[in-house]
Amino acid sequence: MAGSTDDMLEPFLPPEENGALPTAPKSFKTRSRNDKVRIADIASDSDDLDQSEVMMHRAAPLSPGPQADSYIRQPIIVSDSENEANQSEGTAQPPRGGAKGCVVYGAVAVLVYVNLLNYMDRFTLAGVLIDIQAFYGISNSNAGLLQTSFILSYMVLAPLFGYLGDRYNRKLIMAAGILFWAGTTLAGSFIPKEYFGLFLAMRALVGIGEASYSTIAPTIIADMFTKDKRTTMLTFFYVDTPVGSGLGFIVGTNVAKLLGAWQWALRVTPILGVVAVILILLFVPNPPRGEADGGDTKLTNTSFLTDLKALCKNGSFMLDTAGFTCVSFVTGALALWAPSFFAYASTDGHKPTKELQANIALIFGGITCAAGVIGTVAGAEWGKRWKRTEPAADPLVCAIGMLGCTPFLFFALLLAKSNIIATYILVLIGEIFLCLNWTLVADIVLYVVIPTRRSTAEAVQIVLCHLLGDAGSPYLIGIVSDAIAKGHDNYIIKYQSLKYALLINTFVCVIGGAFFLWCTFFIVRDRARADRITRGEQEQQHDGYSGLYQSVNDPERSSDVVI
Repeated sequence: MAGSTDDMLEPFLPPEENGALPTAPKSFKTRSRNDKVRIADIASDSDDLDQSEVMMHRAAPLSPGPQADSYIRQPIIVSDSENEANQSEGTAQPPRGGAKGCVVYGAVAVLVYVNLLNYMDRFTLAGVLIDIQAFYGISNSNAGLLQTSFILSYMVLAPLFGYLGDRYNRKLIMAAGILFWAGTTLAGSFIPKEYFGLFLAMRALVGIGEASYSTIAPTIIADMFTKDKRTTMLTFFYVDTPVGSGLGFIVGTNVAKLLGAWQWALRVTPILGVVAVILILLFVPNPPRGEADGGDTKLTNTSFLTDLKALCKNGSFMLDTAGFTCVSFVTGALALWAPSFFAYASTDGHKPTKELQANIALIFGGITCAAGVIGTVAGAEWGKRWKRTEPAADPLVCAIGMLGCTPFLFFALLLAKSNIIATYILVLIGEIFLCLNWTLVADIVLYVVIPTRRSTAEAVQIVLCHLLGDAGSPYLIGIVSDAIAKGHDNYIIKYQSLKYALLINTFVCVIGGAFFLWCTFFIVRDRARADRITRGEQEQQHDGYSGLYQSVNDPERSSDVVI
């Protein structure tokens, strides 16, 4: 080599060893390659980095500079530059496509709007379910199939859109899917009563359109923001889950009441869906994958099978998905059956009137909206603050949410007939606990999975949580309820049978809490590994996760930086 290691590193030595270097707000020391450990001690504001990030920031192998000898590599240095200020606040550096400033916030607003429509459409049926049952003459178990068929198609197509979303233009995929969803929803509202099977098929096709959006939209947000700012943006996005569900109950029931037919409830969201397609094409960018995380330009796509192997070996991802499957089971069952259950509880054995159904839908929808806003925001903020001292805060908050929901849900079901006001209060508190995890579950996926696998990860999580969660829970509750009722058509018996069937959800909440607690044992390691691969500081393996546990003291790694 042309000179000694110390000569090569002279520009980076601290002031006491190199007088030419101006005083910087962050101290920096470097030892020679012959030392056992080469560490850059960088003082960092504790507000910028949480403890999990302190553990995981490792420097990349030194890369050749354009002016340097071929053997000389420049270290990655975290400084007080404008870029670092932007990163510490959480906003990505401006993507090469030009998405910056108000554009990225406008894009988030569009994605939030579409997600709101997504959940409004999904739960509109629940608000008019009794009318649909009467129109088609179907039992509880067949009524449960309406939600199950939608979720099954949504689940089956999610991997395809996850694969496409990791490789092709995401905004075009979303726009095409939403247009298809709007068309099938509108077409389903015109199916006559003799063709329940066709109506069921149209509801299944709606899931195809929604799968194209749900697997891709979170990854676009992840590529525009990072750190706490990303969590905040995801909070706005996922607060739509309970709020949209609540609005679905309210809008569906009241539109049907106003216009005199339940079919009109299905004709509201398609019109708004066309507007959403236009907004996506005009205002949503397709940012480079992984840019917000300082993604390495050499980070490439691997095969779909390799992606699946890597995800299956990611403990945090699998346990986060298992916990969210339990959340999905509970929310799916309650979303479809809770309005009917409260309507049965409010009568003296007679069929609930349309006015009563509308009032119940308004109350339950309002509870769901309020609980969603409070729980989602509180969970995200709690996770951000607790993470400064506890790296595994996110799954811990999720576990607290699931376990905390259990007693309130249990007593709400028991007291529904005797004290409906107390029941509504208990449901509100229980749903707040249940909604603590919406943002955090998604955030965990985005930071333990590398950018080129995120859409696939979203798709796999959708498949698993719906296959074992809300794809079957409404149908299961309907079957158990019918079995307990034993063919009786009395509405008091329907109330009792549905109550005992819904109690299954309390056991599922406990199981979900256990999965999230288990996730805490893996979360720090998996996040650190994904961060190193994204930044190009660790080689991306093409055969799953083999070899990804190499020591940080590996001599092939020319430097380790600890922030």
